[in-house]
Amino acid sequence: MYRIAVDVMSGEKEASELITGALRALKEEKEIELTLIGEYDIISEELAKTDFDSKRLKIENSDEIITMDESPIKALRKKKKATVNVGAKLLKKSKIDAFISPGNTGSVMAAGLLRVGRIKGVSRPPIAIQFPAVNGSTLVLDNGANTDCSPENLKQFALMGQLYAENVMKIDNPKIALLNIGEEKTKGNNLTKESYEVLSNDQRIKNFIGNVEGRDIFSNKVDVVVTDGFVGNIVLKTTEGAASFFLDLIKESFKTNLRSKIAAFLIKPYLKKVLNKIDYRQYGGAPLLGINGVVIISHGGSDGTAIYNAIKAAKRTVKEDIVKLIKAELEKNEELE
Repeated sequence: MYRIAVDVMSGEKEASELITGALRALKEEKEIELTLIGEYDIISEELAKTDFDSKRLKIENSDEIITMDESPIKALRKKKKATVNVGAKLLKKSKIDAFISPGNTGSVMAAGLLRVGRIKGVSRPPIAIQFPAVNGSTLVLDNGANTDCSPENLKQFALMGQLYAENVMKIDNPKIALLNIGEEKTKGNNLTKESYEVLSNDQRIKNFIGNVEGRDIFSNKVDVVVTDGFVGNIVLKTTEGAASFFLDLIKESFKTNLRSKIAAFLIKPYLKKVLNKIDYRQYGGAPLLGINGVVIISHGGSDGTAIYNAIKAAKRTVKEDIVKLIKAELEKNEELE
């Protein structure tokens, strides 16, 4: 059984919405056991409204949350019973195999680092997010955990991203690239120029294809894109904004007149495929790689669908034992230098 805990209180949506997604996963995935973290009475009241396998679900009471505007470190220390603290401690004590939270990203990261701890030898755990691409998705890391990075940090990101792409995303010989403003090795700032040399000279990175530009993330040119968290977070937020703008334009254009409404009806099945492709909910959440346990950071606006997919992603990550694989890479090479 894969034991997965879900923080159902910290996101922007109501707990009932997240619980619905969790129960859907419990029903479909027979190999998981769920722990719902949050206020016992609220969770119990929601569970009483439906049927579920009670042998594979339990509640871990937590009556505190860390809000989006709180300082993550201060709040972690002050709110000992906060959902992210409770989940991280369960993971640290090996009472669960994975922890998912749609709460304050900084607090989830801090809980992973301070409560669970890093894998020995990993200097900067990155957030790894799957971006939609022509055929499947592209893994981009880091997306905001580390704003200031060294070439050695980016090399670690590349190695961990390679392992994740191979084993969890099931990509054979994934193409690894460095995000830059041009493909030439001489392009970019000092970090990208130095990182290019470091990544290209490390034989453990089996398929380094050099630099790619931001637009290449959405093509099938590359499988894993490495960058620092400052740039990665800008890419993430810009992509989310562009997708939202695109959807709004489509909606408005189909409301113009009767002809446009008929056109919308006719292309609806095809449009739905496009919308699903760019919908963050389909990817569930992002693993914080390099932590000594599986921590999945979900979008703050996650609904039931997002939580359902986050649980499936957590199961895959645990099943492929990405933590063990990273440790093995460290032991094999002493450290991810």
